[in-house]
Amino acid sequence: MSYKLFIPGPIAVSAKTMAALTSAPIGHRSPDFVALYQSIQPDLQKLFVTSDPVYLSTSSAWGIMEGALNNVCTKKVLNCMNGAFSDKWNDVAIRNGLEATALQFDWGQPVDPEAVRAELARGGYDAITLIHNETSTGTMTDLAAVMAVVREFPEVISIVDTVSSFSAVSIPKDELGIDIMITGSQKALALPPGLALCAVSERARERAATVPNRGYYFDLLEFHKNHEKGMTPSTPNIPHIYALRSKLEDIMTEGMETRFARHARLNAKVRETIFAQGFELFPALENGSLSLNCFANTRNIDLPALNKMLKNEHHLVIDGGYGKLKGKAFRISNMGDETDETIAEMLDAVVATMAKTPILSV
Repeated sequence: MSYKLFIPGPIAVSAKTMAALTSAPIGHRSPDFVALYQSIQPDLQKLFVTSDPVYLSTSSAWGIMEGALNNVCTKKVLNCMNGAFSDKWNDVAIRNGLEATALQFDWGQPVDPEAVRAELARGGYDAITLIHNETSTGTMTDLAAVMAVVREFPEVISIVDTVSSFSAVSIPKDELGIDIMITGSQKALALPPGLALCAVSERARERAATVPNRGYYFDLLEFHKNHEKGMTPSTPNIPHIYALRSKLEDIMTEGMETRFARHARLNAKVRETIFAQGFELFPALENGSLSLNCFANTRNIDLPALNKMLKNEHHLVIDGGYGKLKGKAFRISNMGDETDETIAEMLDAVVATMAKTPILSV
């Protein structure tokens, strides 16, 4: 039985997008592929708000995130950590033999620009990692404020994960000075998992040119060399690219500002409804994500039981908490193609089901 996903990714995929996935394969070194690849670049640059090229990788976003470190970090990387996924950056860096510092914030707290300034001022850093929207806690960092600090340190290359915020809110890459901006297909873009997108600055490529052992699959220079020919370094997931082209058409038809406003409106509706059921947001209100909401389980309801009933009775699922928040918080996505009607229908089901969900003993 199929059911609709209101988890923070993967999320529901439209029938139009699914149809695009069935497009017949073409040779990835053919003129047809070059035309396909080049046709999506203008709209991708509009979404990234950049004049830089946007590379496509058949991988999860973590592939490019790990590869980016190996491309630009020659001294030491500062990893800004405030949740399960940003915490992972430090582990990835260390596993790759890089010197790394963990700048740790409590889960649910955004990255503090002043703490970033203080640490970078200690010197020795040439890279920084940051997750804009920490999905595990539904916490969105003030990216403009952090990047204003990072720009004070021109030797530091910034690597920013926008996986769960890209296309849900405006992220003007060039204006913010982001060097490597990464996203994935399965979040607000509302595509199936398996495709990563990455916009890379010239100065990041210049740094990569000084790194001899940066690998091949995620080599930024290899991406760029092929990009200039309208290709990817290795065989890409061509059906995903057809689906991406279809999704970009949808986004541009709706209008980017209209899309951002829709995400904000739906996010607020979810908050309003769940607050009325006696729950609170896990992060502070001003730091809450706009593509999902993470609510503290303040009523101590049985979240597995809630989700089981939602799945069986309403054919939808929400998330019952990630990592150390499992059972202590729940997350509801509003990203992608959701509308006022689909969010209202989901919330009606959640509210009705919560009314009969058992309360766990303390």
